[in-house]
Amino acid sequence: MKTDIEIARSIALKPIDEIANQAGIPVGSLEHHGKHIAKVDLSEIPSTPPSGKLILVTAITPTKAGIGKTTVSIGLALGMARLGKRAVVALREPSLGPCFGQKGGAAGGGYAQVLPMEKINLHFTGDFHAITSAHNMITALLDNYIYQNRNNPIDGLSEVLWRRVLDINDRALREVVTGLGGSVNGIPAESGFDITPASEIMAILCLATSLEDLRRRIENILLGYTKSGAPFTVKDLGVAGAITVLLLDALKPNLAQTTEHTPAFIHGGPFANIAHGCNSILATRMALAHSEYTIAEAGFGADLGAEKFYNIKCRTAGLSPALTILVATLGGLKMHGGVDEKELKAPNVEGVRKGLTNLDRHIENLRSFGQTVIVAFNRFATDTDEEIEVVRAHCASLGIGFAVNTAFAEGGAGALELAQLVVDTIGREPSKPLTFTYPLEASIEEKAQLLAQKIYGARSITFSAKAKKQLARISTYGWNRFPICVAKTQYSFSEDPTAYGSVRDFDLEVRDVVINTGAEMIVLVLGTLMRMPGLPKSPQAQRIDFINGFIEGLS
Repeated sequence: MKTDIEIARSIALKPIDEIANQAGIPVGSLEHHGKHIAKVDLSEIPSTPPSGKLILVTAITPTKAGIGKTTVSIGLALGMARLGKRAVVALREPSLGPCFGQKGGAAGGGYAQVLPMEKINLHFTGDFHAITSAHNMITALLDNYIYQNRNNPIDGLSEVLWRRVLDINDRALREVVTGLGGSVNGIPAESGFDITPASEIMAILCLATSLEDLRRRIENILLGYTKSGAPFTVKDLGVAGAITVLLLDALKPNLAQTTEHTPAFIHGGPFANIAHGCNSILATRMALAHSEYTIAEAGFGADLGAEKFYNIKCRTAGLSPALTILVATLGGLKMHGGVDEKELKAPNVEGVRKGLTNLDRHIENLRSFGQTVIVAFNRFATDTDEEIEVVRAHCASLGIGFAVNTAFAEGGAGALELAQLVVDTIGREPSKPLTFTYPLEASIEEKAQLLAQKIYGARSITFSAKAKKQLARISTYGWNRFPICVAKTQYSFSEDPTAYGSVRDFDLEVRDVVINTGAEMIVLVLGTLMRMPGLPKSPQAQRIDFINGFIEGLS
């Protein structure tokens, strides 16, 4: 079969003006980035709640190769278009780190892609660069403030929390020392780099509901503490306006197209294992305003992406999905059934049966939010009918709708079964209004306990001495009202990435707490998760090249 990039190259793209007209977006509201990409003015988001139906695509706990949520999301939009429905997919932007690291491109796959995939996977419209620049501009201005006040007994800082970011996987930058080389270069200090998708600026961009809300959130970013122990924010630094200016263009959602020329909004890109894993609220609202059905995905498995989609994004935006789709693969089910990673493509009915416990846990969790759930089975060439029938029969026994998706190989034609099931299920039994896992008025400890027990199945969750210090500050300054965002491994319900299946009754420890007063969420760090990934022994960058006038290796 052709590679993703060969398929993308074989498709004649439509001018972005035609895609906008198709979605009912006035061409005058577009800011063109070439012939096939445009930013859309925020005026295209109505002040009243959009009438479109929101569909969330999430997944079982993934393998290292993933489950294929993005391909299913795009394929569903294609299938619904073939049914005559106005469907728009709203996705996150890919990060350069994984593209050149282990994962490769992140614009879908096969005949279910967003295009032009090379530009989307690379610099796109510059949003990630703007976020990186805004974040590091704050760092430079903060360092300058510290330097200028180095002899001031009152205005100096006793503790700095704000680090640096870069959209590259670089383990050597996790911990650094700055200001070396004499006093002319600043004050020596320990610092470090996170990857751009982990930046609080990224979270703010994706959670902001307007330009005014963006600035308000930027002003509230916690940078450190003064010598008197008081919080020091961007507002205290006096540069919120400058940082907002750097993000004016980045705040506008990006419009692109799919392999079958349906509209696609691609905006924002926080990871779900270290951030909240959802595309921007503004892009989702814009998609809802210009479609009957908006299809959004949330990163990694439902215990991370979907949980944060509901408890953080939907709560902030006042959204409530009409349906949630849980994506499953035989490879994922077999992994959770104890099958060796090297044997996941080989037929193993018993391994599939054992792995269904992971599927069941996610269904149980999603239903706890009031969601109607269906299963989209993402089929691969090595899958057997006997194995698929095991999953279909199991879903039928649970009263869960089930459809096979082959959009990767067949485009929209391979998603017709899924599209029809979606339309029928929403018409017959749409989801109830969201029931959240915890109330905002609860303490951070109570929120963590409820999430750990209800969603992860943990026996207990405790806080390290370092984390408890942050909890005391949270209580002192009234930040308890924020939702929590757990940073943990995506490969297990627990903090152990090798604990597959449906593990229960384990103990969790929060080793650190990151206070995001701008994004208005409290990040709880579990396990040894890194906020700056490293590169594998053979990074994808070794396979990316420009050959005979074409980019190769981004699939």
